[in-house]
Amino acid sequence: MTPAEGYAAARALHDRRLREGWRPLGRKIGFTNRTLWPLYGVYEPIWGFVYDRTLVRSKDDRATVPLAGLTQPRIEPEICFQLKKAPRSSRPEELLACLEWVTHSIEVVPCQQPGCKGVTVANSTAENGLHGRLVLGTPVPIERFAGLAATLPKMQVELKKGDRVVDRGVGANVLDSPLLALAHLVNLLAKQPEAPPLAAGDIVTTGTLTDAHPVAPGESWSTEIRGIDLSGLEIAFE
Repeated sequence: MTPAEGYAAARALHDRRLREGWRPLGRKIGFTNRTLWPLYGVYEPIWGFVYDRTLVRSKDDRATVPLAGLTQPRIEPEICFQLKKAPRSSRPEELLACLEWVTHSIEVVPCQQPGCKGVTVANSTAENGLHGRLVLGTPVPIERFAGLAATLPKMQVELKKGDRVVDRGVGANVLDSPLLALAHLVNLLAKQPEAPPLAAGDIVTTGTLTDAHPVAPGESWSTEIRGIDLSGLEIAFE
């Protein structure tokens, strides 16, 4: 399967879900963390849809997340935006003007490949960009941030399983900045006329700041954010 065939398979899946009543709420971008490219053998970002049935809104930055139906689920701490208007350019300063809010998010990604080995652009896009669940933290209006473009590459995240630190990451891991990951998506969609463009109200989660780590029912995970005024998340998996 080629990448183009993978996206075609994803469109067929998307069309079926629309017929079944699923409602798209935005996009996820995958494989934006360049430090992971050699580990997984995928060297370019991909995207998939986020739906009303895959979105979990935290309460006081806590959430219980079901893993039923997800094969080999893994946790990914990310930065997420909501658009107040459709981007007409991928220039960072113009993208900032399109943002409604920013928040910390956690995506749970499934993987059909045994041991998550043999992953390719084609089979990842065919699986809707490996999207399973998206947990949103408390949104913070964009007006509350000064110098956000400079802050995002420097922000840090600490990922814990129980009391144990499992991984750490920084904003620069994600195509040098989550804002630049959004810019990449704008440019990628412009090359795919068959894909719906981004629209006002869409949420876009920009890719994992750390490696993706396996999770299982009964586990509790949490994140701590530094360098930007966003709260961490506490997740109980069931």
